[in-house]
Amino acid sequence: MREILPGVFLLPVPIPYPLKTVNLYLLKGKGEVALVDTALATRTAQGSLELYLAELGLCFQDVKTVLLTHHHPDHYGLAGFFEGLGARVYLHAEELGRGHRFWLTPEAFEEASWRLFLDHGTPEEALLGIRETMAKTRERVHPPKEPLALEDGAVLEVAGRRLRAIWTPGHADGHVAFYLEEEGVLLAGDALLDHVSPNVGLWAYTRENPLKDFLNSLRRLAELPVRVAHAGHFGPIGNVKGRAQELLAHHQERLQALLTHLEGPKTAWELSLLLFPQNLDAAGRRFAFAETLAHLEYLRAEGTVGREGPPYRYFRV
Repeated sequence: MREILPGVFLLPVPIPYPLKTVNLYLLKGKGEVALVDTALATRTAQGSLELYLAELGLCFQDVKTVLLTHHHPDHYGLAGFFEGLGARVYLHAEELGRGHRFWLTPEAFEEASWRLFLDHGTPEEALLGIRETMAKTRERVHPPKEPLALEDGAVLEVAGRRLRAIWTPGHADGHVAFYLEEEGVLLAGDALLDHVSPNVGLWAYTRENPLKDFLNSLRRLAELPVRVAHAGHFGPIGNVKGRAQELLAHHQERLQALLTHLEGPKTAWELSLLLFPQNLDAAGRRFAFAETLAHLEYLRAEGTVGREGPPYRYFRV
């Protein structure tokens, strides 16, 4: 744990994923305690968070406001736990009928989720592993029952700080970065990460062109007068505009790589094996598929590729 601003603390919490930790941010001031993101609902994460709070003379019940950057389990998993202790939980309005509903009422998207994989060439045996992974993940997510809707540009006065919600869809439909304008500090969630590119996936419940959303979000962030961004994983980003431009270039390269692989019609699953040839577990292969599909649908919307099926095969136009 370290204090990044007076009364604003970074709490790195362990997660059982390749990124190793998720960064939560605790705000403490004017008799109020708020938390930006909550980590995954595991004993390890909950225990780590409890120790951090104790170091500050706090307990779980002291957290009265939870600001969620997005619905992904490593950021959202304990939101329902804090809500049950009396905290107000905020989530962008775009997530309420999509990512949040995916966790709150899984049956709403279950059939469509598996159909998406099958329609795009996923083998039955691979889908079995993906289903097992998702069942395990659901055990680690406690969704809030009545989150409060955030809109783009909303200003919140929380724990002595003034934060503006910046809607940055792409990595998640309702992803929000929280901008401390007076300090020039951005709590960026997963909209910007150092070292790696945030996953941009197309799922059964997402908007139809998440990559287009993500590229627009990067352009928006590049124009903010931000001194430093503190992200959901890894260390701070001192040059926000430069990092946004690097990620824009990265995705242009990935789009070009996809076109290179389309010397003949291929499914999204086949292309994901070419685009991400490394040995991945079921969870990693699921993300590789969704990212590949997001890039293919971006190209289809641009008129660069077409598709036929189902099962859908993409081809160059």
